Amino acid sequence: MPNSLPIKNRFKDFFGINKNVTAMIIMVVLIMLGERMGERFLPLYILAIGGTNLAVGFLNAMDNLLSALYSFPGGYLSDKIGYKKALMLFTSVAMIGYLVVIIFQSWQAVFIGAVLFISWSAVSLPAIMSLISKAVPSNRRTMGITVHSIVKRIPMSLGPLLGGTFISIYGTTTGIRISFITAFLFGIVALFAIHFMMEDEVVAPKSSRIKDLLRLKNFNPALKNLLVSDILIRFAEQIPYAFVVIWAVNIVGISAFQFGVLTAVEMVTAVLVYIPVAYYADRYFKKPFILITFAFFTVFPLVVYFSRSFTMLVIAFIIRGLKEFGEPTRKSLIMDLAPDNAKAETFGTYYLFRDVVVSIAALSSAFLWNISPFTNFLTAFIFGVIGTVWFAIYGKEFKLNK
Repeated sequence: MPNSLPIKNRFKDFFGINKNVTAMIIMVVLIMLGERMGERFLPLYILAIGGTNLAVGFLNAMDNLLSALYSFPGGYLSDKIGYKKALMLFTSVAMIGYLVVIIFQSWQAVFIGAVLFISWSAVSLPAIMSLISKAVPSNRRTMGITVHSIVKRIPMSLGPLLGGTFISIYGTTTGIRISFITAFLFGIVALFAIHFMMEDEVVAPKSSRIKDLLRLKNFNPALKNLLVSDILIRFAEQIPYAFVVIWAVNIVGISAFQFGVLTAVEMVTAVLVYIPVAYYADRYFKKPFILITFAFFTVFPLVVYFSRSFTMLVIAFIIRGLKEFGEPTRKSLIMDLAPDNAKAETFGTYYLFRDVVVSIAALSSAFLWNISPFTNFLTAFIFGVIGTVWFAIYGKEFKLNK
């Protein structure tokens, strides 16, 4: 017992955990658990209530576009009013979106509600990154971001399992509506956690710099180079993204619950590689970890296409989990390269430019799918190859201060 406190302190120091980070963890688990119970099955829900493949593709494109558009005000508001108030605002808006889907049972209502809830992760991410960058020492930043990445994988894995279970018991339409009711209740608890546990941030007043942000004034050449390669890689991710669940359930023939199991396999794989990668990325160069991440993004579309059984899909989703290999490292690099007084704004601007461009690729996904699933998956693979080669040639080594 006398050694328990030092061990506890060493644990907190290693993972960069403090009061604000603890509040963030509770919030992320509650909100994302509720979100993933229903959001991951929205393509099936849209088809079940009269939507088309084009509607599914448009939903995916809208998700990317909103992620881009919301990340910018998300970062701007976080630096303007503080991350605590910003997170409470974003959570409240998402809850209104849940209510729309719960009350109105039509695919049009799904799109209206999705405008409010589908991009909670994107709009809140700059505020969360700002919280971590201010609460965790710079030589622990990758580990702090890794804690967030690990924590959010817990609801990302459990959410589809619970959502798939509801669908299996109550059917697609009723099961998904029950998922959103649960998500709304989790949101209420999360608001209380943010209000009572998260410390208020002292925000220094500053003038608006929206024009400068949109001109990428805070971006140095290294950050711009990362942005270009990241855009190409996200093409590889988003072109097949919405159709992976349709491929697995409607074509390969697995159940919704089995798809939830696949998602859990993906998340567990990601969690297993996060901590060792963060440990070494905080001490050595970041490029190798980011490059390996891009390679896994690239190969996943072809592997999933050639997966015609649940066992093969398990292998494909292990690869999908490995694509998270260096994601915290990439986010940490963005924060390292951003100015100290505008980290949330710079992070939000990065995602604005990235996801606006990527939304075009997501919009094309349905047209590629209607040609053939192979066309969709192959196109994604080709973009992944280009993005990986680009970063391999033009990416630079960056070393953090110890």
